[in-house]
Amino acid sequence: MDRSLRLAQQPDADALLSRSPLAALTGMLLDQQVPMEWAFTGPYTVATRLGRDDLDAHEIAAYDPEAFVALFSEKPAVHRYPGSMAKRVQQLCQYLVEHYDGDASAVWSDARDGGELLERLNALPGFGKQKAQIFLALLGKQFGVRPPGWREAAGPYGEEGSHRSVADITGPESLEQVRAYKQKMKQAAKKAGAKTGKA
Repeated sequence: MDRSLRLAQQPDADALLSRSPLAALTGMLLDQQVPMEWAFTGPYTVATRLGRDDLDAHEIAAYDPEAFVALFSEKPAVHRYPGSMAKRVQQLCQYLVEHYDGDASAVWSDARDGGELLERLNALPGFGKQKAQIFLALLGKQFGVRPPGWREAAGPYGEEGSHRSVADITGPESLEQVRAYKQKMKQAAKKAGAKTGKA
């Protein structure tokens, strides 16, 4: 499938995300508590440090845990929390090996409907409901993975024309729109928190 993601805003890293289901899944896993571009550059950094042009779930699942943490911690670090995130990426790959023979795309390739796909994503280590819904929306909007009811299963992230998450980012302009939306949500949450604090 011909697709061109723009999540890392770095050509080589984006090319890997576009062609590798495991890289996209790993980028989504890393997308917390760091800027999005940093998170989605992570899979490319890991592949490069492993001397590969793609990630291999079998290789990562079997990798020595301490050596994998060291690989994440090398400067520049793959994530703000290299130790815990290296562990999570390994857990994700171990789960994929155990349940999907190491093939990340098997998570979604034969899902009967959006509900089943959401359940499968939600079961992945490191994926809560929100992360699962955002990745489902990304699959539908940018990977063309659209089982019946996928938009409903993705919740607000599945809405057409929205700018809520990485699922909606196709370039610098939409990145700014998503950032503005997140900023607005943060301010609203702060305001709500202040009100309840006073009560």
